[in-house]
Amino acid sequence: MNMNQITLPVRDMDIATDFYRKMGFLQIVDTPHYARFECPDGDATFSLSLEAAEFSSGSAIYFEHEMLDKLVNELKTKGFEFDQEPTDMRYLWREAILHDPSGNKIKLYWAGKNRRNPPWRVERSG
Repeated sequence: MNMNQITLPVRDMDIATDFYRKMGFLQIVDTPHYARFECPDGDATFSLSLEAAEFSSGSAIYFEHEMLDKLVNELKTKGFEFDQEPTDMRYLWREAILHDPSGNKIKLYWAGKNRRNPPWRVERSG
C-alpha cells in the first residue's frame, strides 16, 4: 500500500485554496465544496473539503523540504505567519509550524534519513 492523500476540512474554500496556492501547491480540482492539490515534489496530493458545521482538527499535515529554512523565509516574505520557527527537534527532525486559515496545523520539516530510519527504528509486522 501507499498513502496517496489526506483531506483537510476548511471553513471557506476560496480563502483556503488561495492559501495553499500561495504556499506553492498546484490546484488540480476546483469545486465549491472540494479542492485537490499536487505537491511540487514527488507525486503526493492532498485535498480540502468544505465543512458547514464547526470543527476542531487535531491532526497535523507534514510537508518535507530539504531547504526548510529557505522555504520558511520565502513564505514569510509572502506574509505567512509561523507559530514555530525552524527548530531542531529531539526526534532528529527540523520543523517549522503554522496553521492554515481554518486552523489545520501544518508542519514543514526536513528529516533526511531520520524520516524512515531513525536510530530507534523497529520493524514489526503481522
